[in-house]
Amino acid sequence: MPHAVPVPPGNNAALSVWPASARLTARGDVAVGGVSLAEAAERFGTPVYLLDEGEVRERCRTYLRAFPDTDVVYAAKAFLCRALLRWVREEGLGLDVCSAGELEFAVSNGFPPDRIVLHGNAKSPADLSAALRLGVGRIVIDSAWEIARLSALVPDGTRQKVLVRVVPGISAGGHAAIRTGTDDQKFGLSLTDGSARHAIDRILGQPRLELVGLHCHIGSQITTVKPYLTALRRMVGLLAQVHRQHGVALPELDMGGGHAVAYRPGEEPLDIPSLGDRIRRELATSCAAAKIPAPRLTVEPGRALVGPAGVALYRVLAVKRTGDHVFVAVDGGMSDNPRPALYGARYAPRLIGRRSTAEPRKATVVGRHCEAGDVLAADAPLPGDIHPGDLVAIPVAGAYHLSMASSYNAVGRPPVAAVHEGRARLLIRRESLADINGRDIGL
Repeated sequence: MPHAVPVPPGNNAALSVWPASARLTARGDVAVGGVSLAEAAERFGTPVYLLDEGEVRERCRTYLRAFPDTDVVYAAKAFLCRALLRWVREEGLGLDVCSAGELEFAVSNGFPPDRIVLHGNAKSPADLSAALRLGVGRIVIDSAWEIARLSALVPDGTRQKVLVRVVPGISAGGHAAIRTGTDDQKFGLSLTDGSARHAIDRILGQPRLELVGLHCHIGSQITTVKPYLTALRRMVGLLAQVHRQHGVALPELDMGGGHAVAYRPGEEPLDIPSLGDRIRRELATSCAAAKIPAPRLTVEPGRALVGPAGVALYRVLAVKRTGDHVFVAVDGGMSDNPRPALYGARYAPRLIGRRSTAEPRKATVVGRHCEAGDVLAADAPLPGDIHPGDLVAIPVAGAYHLSMASSYNAVGRPPVAAVHEGRARLLIRRESLADINGRDIGL
């Protein structure tokens, strides 16, 4: 294991978005969780994803401290594997899933079904049947069609606890594709046009459904507390209307997630302790003003728990200079991280494994796929002498990389290894050509 050295003052900012355990080492390497990234690349091959177990666990604890007497539920769509399920379960979190597949995976690996929330704007009969069969804790009603469909599936003599997903009419989020609080997208039932109220009225008349609360998720990569406070006030207003009309005090309010993380030095993540303090104070104040009991709060972080805990490692295959542009081609790409192509996501790649005294030069890190849009990081400052064989690390790679990955160009998905207290262990093996061939059974 390389000897870790103090980080020079000029490099503090460069590691600011890395896991808290990240340390520069004596030979230009970075260690995460006490594990040399260069050695991990040699052991597991590239591309490879490393996940810092200690960082994930500490982020879980940060949420529990910031939101006491709150159900903190991990949004599994960000990234899901057996080890991560164990970590979040041991830290006391619940789970949010979006399909029968995610649900079955979680329950078959020991996650308590009563601590799971099922989401989805278009739940299939198989999704709903699996949820009922496995005893899922909550199902979030996302459309009027789901009310009758779910009610018909609930066995006689039982009731399923449900929430209604409400669209509060708030625009928030880092990109148009991840703003879910307005009426011009596919999720939820509108507060503005009365759809949410109508759904609530219908559910309260269904003997097999037990309405326990409201759900609200306004978007992703939200950097300020203000949109959450605005959404909360509107949700409390709806809770008060339900109380006045039906005499029912709904006991739960799920405010979703979408809490921003910093992908590059200088960016500001959402301050989770501040969010927790202000959300809880606003909930108490608004409910007191509306003269209704304060419901139990739920929050659903995903990216904010695992995103900053992940690091992606790539090997440079080619360096091409075209006019004023420098392209650094690596052995991965949009098949293992489609976010730049989908959202224009920006990252801060770093040369690791050797020291360079060359002046930095802006370069575009590109992947190996047959798409001009296969870009991992645009205009990134990298040493001018970067060359084939070098290693490039991209931090903040724990969320929405492998969960959205594909086998485009028959390139298998990378492995995932956990790093913790100086040890690395494989969590997910590399997808092989045999895996890809095995799914093709026709002639």
